[in-house]
Amino acid sequence: MNNNRPLIFISNDDSYNAPGIKFLTEIARSYGDVFVAAPETPQSGKSSAITMEQPIRARLVSQEEGLTIYAVNGTPVDCIKLALNELVPRLPDFIFSGMNHGYNSGNCVTYSGTMGVVFEGSFYGIPSMGFSYGSHDHSLNLSACEPIIRQGIELLMNHTFDKGTCFNLNIPACEKIIGLKPAINARGRWMHEYEKRIDPFGKPYYWTTGSYVAEDPTNPLNDVALLEQGYATIAPCTADQTLHSAIKELQKLL
Repeated sequence: MNNNRPLIFISNDDSYNAPGIKFLTEIARSYGDVFVAAPETPQSGKSSAITMEQPIRARLVSQEEGLTIYAVNGTPVDCIKLALNELVPRLPDFIFSGMNHGYNSGNCVTYSGTMGVVFEGSFYGIPSMGFSYGSHDHSLNLSACEPIIRQGIELLMNHTFDKGTCFNLNIPACEKIIGLKPAINARGRWMHEYEKRIDPFGKPYYWTTGSYVAEDPTNPLNDVALLEQGYATIAPCTADQTLHSAIKELQKLL
């Protein structure tokens, strides 16, 4: 790794071998040296989960000038914790996560392993951003995403934000993306979250499914609505789950 270039750490929750992380890695290489540590197998929905009761192993997949790739037998947050404590030659200047196959819009940010990496990066005070794409189809051409990804990267690299701020960037699966808009992670809930099925032995099992219903679909900053209109969205986030606006009221009551 070249100490004169920025060091960019990348992880995801789709595995080190997913097309999205390969695409993001190639773009990131034009901005600095890249160190990848990503799950050996898909880990979607793991949020900020960490492994406690089994050993973590890191397998060196490849190494060349300006690029090192490890596969880790753990969760996305296992990957970044292990990398930042044991694997990277120095603390990264930037952390990217993704590009995820499937949106991490609305409340999905809570469950997202992609965003788990981003939140973990923010704990270290490292500028961090997650990238997600609105399709689970790994065969799709991702080239239309490149200008938006570069716009997000350059925003993160060229501006200073409040401590603890990180970003969630989503890109719609369409040939022509209208542009990138600031947004909020729309509040809402999932409906009809499980589909009941019967296995060959006549026993029921349940498959995760459902649809997302936003609380305020008319809000002009609603990321779910903006994505449906063909915009990419970028939402500022924080891992701080304290509701600061309620502190004064709580102090009065206590």
